[in-house]
Amino acid sequence: MSTWQIPPDGGHMERPSGIYYQTMTGKQIEDRLKENDLIIIPIGSSENHGLAQNPGEDTFLVTRQAEQIAAKTGCTVAEPIWYGSHPFHHLGMPGNIVIPEETFNAYLRAVIAGFWNAGFRKQILLNGHGQDYVIPAAMHQFGKKYQVPCILVNVNWWFVIPEHLRDKDHGGPFETPFIHGDECEASFAMALFPEFIDIQHAEKTSFTPLLPPGHINKSGSALPLAEAPLPFWQQVGGSPLEVVATPEGTVGDATLADPEKARGGVNAILDYLERLVNDIMEMYPPGKLPPIEQVSMRPREDVEAVLKGPLQPGGRHLYTFAYPP
Repeated sequence: MSTWQIPPDGGHMERPSGIYYQTMTGKQIEDRLKENDLIIIPIGSSENHGLAQNPGEDTFLVTRQAEQIAAKTGCTVAEPIWYGSHPFHHLGMPGNIVIPEETFNAYLRAVIAGFWNAGFRKQILLNGHGQDYVIPAAMHQFGKKYQVPCILVNVNWWFVIPEHLRDKDHGGPFETPFIHGDECEASFAMALFPEFIDIQHAEKTSFTPLLPPGHINKSGSALPLAEAPLPFWQQVGGSPLEVVATPEGTVGDATLADPEKARGGVNAILDYLERLVNDIMEMYPPGKLPPIEQVSMRPREDVEAVLKGPLQPGGRHLYTFAYPP
């Protein structure tokens, strides 16, 4: 296990630290691409998390993870996507900025295309919000539309470490099951961005499910599949509207939050992300990608032209294949 800083020393979004694409100079980007051409795109949301936590929580969870990975591996981080898609039961909660799936998909697909055209053809879409069912569609739409070599990987961080999200009855560190803005999520927030949390205002709520237990898995799909085989997005009507059932914004018990409970999970997800970046870069060093003939049936000369990019002799930009992106 690597040694990670918990909590980190603040964030990097406005620091000239060589972490974020948007704060680098053009020369720094040019040099970075020669050393490591992988970019992490944090995808979050703006969403009500109750009185003790902040609407940007889902975003900060992934930016703080991505920043440590970039500092360790030399990859780059994109400034995050702040507004996301939402499942039906989130609808109407004040503070939830709900982007329709088709709009979100098109936007994300355009972001992927823009970074590909800029030279970052290896991308990790690091998701921090319950839009697990939307992001893969954007990736596959990009692949079908452009048919160019790339490495696109979607990581929902909680999928990687379910054993660290569970309650004690299921072998985890928490007293209560992970739902939303609760003991588990608030603990991870305190471990990664304590300066944005005021736990003295933490709340405890409860609600009555609209389907019997044994079917719908709660947030993070942390429960064993045999106990709850259906992810929360594979139903509508089985969960009450949060604005009706838990208008506080916390779904569960945030009063039990403690950053020490999340320490093992933070270390585990950072270890995995470091391994993922290093494995990709070891297999595909800067400038290298899967062979054209293995991932595309476009004419080879056309693909080679967009791989060169618009600034090189004989090169073209990606949008000569399709626009809008």
